[in-house]
Amino acid sequence: MERPQFKPLRRAFGFDEVSIVPGDVTINPEQACTELTIGHHTLEIPVIAAALDALVSPRTAAAMTKLGGMAVMNLEGLQTRYERPDEVLEQIATVPQHEATALLQSVYAAPIQERYVGDRVRETKQMGGLCAVSVTPANTKRLAPLAVEAGADIVVVQSTVTTARHVSKSPRGLIISELIDQINVPVIVGNAVSFSSALELMETGIHGLLVGVGPGAICTTREVIGVGVPQVTATLDCAAARQEHYRRTGRYVP
Repeated sequence: MERPQFKPLRRAFGFDEVSIVPGDVTINPEQACTELTIGHHTLEIPVIAAALDALVSPRTAAAMTKLGGMAVMNLEGLQTRYERPDEVLEQIATVPQHEATALLQSVYAAPIQERYVGDRVRETKQMGGLCAVSVTPANTKRLAPLAVEAGADIVVVQSTVTTARHVSKSPRGLIISELIDQINVPVIVGNAVSFSSALELMETGIHGLLVGVGPGAICTTREVIGVGVPQVTATLDCAAARQEHYRRTGRYVP
């Protein structure tokens, strides 16, 4: 009987375990270019604020834009569940610790209000911000068009792990290539950690890829469900996929 072939284990590394080797050529700081291009948008500084209610509001997005970076607003969080989300955030910030869990469960039980999607996007644009919004794959077809219609500049489709192929009972799930054609704004997708999944996502036509499962300081994915890859290895594998995609197509995906 032929023995099944299993994928061999290999050592993976996180950022705490490595250092960056200096290159062979130095450059004056003022001559270094740190620009990042996503679709037709250019960030002077490649820093992106994550789509967390604790981080991003329309004001945050506008401030990050002025500093040369970008903030991604969560369209499935408090910003689209309440007319005045700042008041809810203030409650969360001031509640006694022993009451925090109950309060969080209560405020997130409120449904997403589609009318607030456009409101938050317009607020961001009125403040002069580049408006990037985040949605999960399950809600992308419902919320992304509303955000784009209101003026959103970039759509981020994000979940713990997002792949180009997905199995579900839905008659027709999210087809990323169709989404890109439909909404006509740059689409960033995440999260990916492997060469093969990253390459398949790039082949759908995405404009950017988010890399990493569980590397964040507040993320507990690896501890809770045991899924993830140390970030240096994940970054190198996805970068290799990006280079392979560029070799095949001439299209660079940041």
